[in-house]
Amino acid sequence: MKIHEYQGKEILRRFGVPVPRGIACFSVDEAVDAARKLGGPVWVVKAQIHAGGRGKGGGVKVSRSIEEVRANAAAILGMRLVTHQTGPGGQIVRRLLIEEGADIRKELYVGLVVDRVSQRVCLMASSEGGIDIEDVAARMPEKIHKLMVDPVAGLSGAEADEVALGIGVPQAALVSARAALQGLYRAFWECDASLAEVNPLVLTGDGRVVALDAKINFDSNALYRHPDIAELRDLDEEDPAEIEASKFDLSYIQLDGNIGCLVNGAGLAMATMDTIKLYGGNPANFLDVGGGATAEKVTEAFKLMLRNAQLKAILVNIFGGIMKCDTIAEGVVAASRAVQLGVPLVVRMKGTNEMLGKQKLAESGLPIIAADTMAEAAQKVVAAAGQANRG
Repeated sequence: MKIHEYQGKEILRRFGVPVPRGIACFSVDEAVDAARKLGGPVWVVKAQIHAGGRGKGGGVKVSRSIEEVRANAAAILGMRLVTHQTGPGGQIVRRLLIEEGADIRKELYVGLVVDRVSQRVCLMASSEGGIDIEDVAARMPEKIHKLMVDPVAGLSGAEADEVALGIGVPQAALVSARAALQGLYRAFWECDASLAEVNPLVLTGDGRVVALDAKINFDSNALYRHPDIAELRDLDEEDPAEIEASKFDLSYIQLDGNIGCLVNGAGLAMATMDTIKLYGGNPANFLDVGGGATAEKVTEAFKLMLRNAQLKAILVNIFGGIMKCDTIAEGVVAASRAVQLGVPLVVRMKGTNEMLGKQKLAESGLPIIAADTMAEAAQKVVAAAGQANRG
């Protein structure tokens, strides 16, 4: 689950990470009132969407008067902000953060993710803040410092100091940097985050280290432990189809292709999409129905895929382990009839009760295209989608 920058900063503040004073707003008048409450000669008007690159897209504006705050807030609020993370469709800005200005002397980067190889939290830091960390990794990999944090000991003061000095924090600002790094780690660990990123982390003219941005994602499987964080979810920032899928315990992500995929198991789903690409097709979605797919669940999965106007064919690829093939076959038949399926359907199933499942598909009277291997299934669905396009 993702949250907004201003929400992330509130969490960081609780863990002792220095952040600028700011006020979230939902209207231009609220933005003006916020600037007056904050006081000072300079304010920053920042679009609040679940995507990075907002500044490049025109979603972050420095304002040097109340009139400028009003004008910038009016320009940003309601705009469709397009960044490298939103895709070409962009995201409508419904919230703003009005923040006090900062005397920036140096921009740094710090981030935390889970490193699956070492099975530890990886602290990444760089002297090259304010730009995409992917660009730094590609052009100047030596500028990225990594530290695998001991899960028992946590991030020690000595380790925090070493990282801070390594990215150019001066000795005079070391205490402030230590507080920021250790606070960020504690926030990540105690809130069950999957990503915590501050870009930029800045050195100010008075020698402080301040988090000028905050991007925090959370492990959705752990949200039951954090009801306060779960309440921060903003459904306006999420795909309506993905929200609907979550109601039926379906893992669904819409893509830009035209071949729908219904698979049980995330690994098999990824392999299925790769195979479709290998044979020249483009997946329209990632859809994992899990190990307990009922007829209702499969029907809802079909409905989700059919919402996509670009859909030209569907591939059902099932491995019958926990989920028996005859059960999924019943679901596919029921779903096809319930939604009056009008696109070609290719089904490949292997595993428990495979022959019984195939028999139920054959006896259904539906024009289902059968396949025995994943390669054959991918070739058939790509061909079917191509014929639908020509039709």
